[in-house]
Amino acid sequence: MSALPADWIAHRRGSDRELIGWIRPEGDDWVAVSLFGADVSGPLEWVEAEEALEEVGLSWLAEPWMLERDAADPVRVRIVDVSPASPDGRPGRVVVKTEDFGAVDVPYETFELPWPPAGLRPMRSGEGVSPWG
Repeated sequence: MSALPADWIAHRRGSDRELIGWIRPEGDDWVAVSLFGADVSGPLEWVEAEEALEEVGLSWLAEPWMLERDAADPVRVRIVDVSPASPDGRPGRVVVKTEDFGAVDVPYETFELPWPPAGLRPMRSGEGVSPWG
């Protein structure tokens, strides 16, 4: 997907108007879509789609993720920035950095991924829990 589809409707959190995703039409129903452009619900009524996005919110941005790269072991990363594509064709991007485990003196590497991000997935239980591998 190179541009945000024109029929996706931005959904902003009521408390601070922060963009938390979109709601897109599917037949007579609506589907909640994350900032990564991934469906977070199946077809629902409008209010239920809004509730699905509100429930997910932005909390997933604070979680560790795994970046899968060509022929390399997955790397534990943190999301630094999500800039979705725009309806006018401006490409989006997702920036991640290697996990630093909260240390200020640990070197890290950043990766800029296209939006929606390829190779980025939630961390699985027990995966990447140690800073040493």
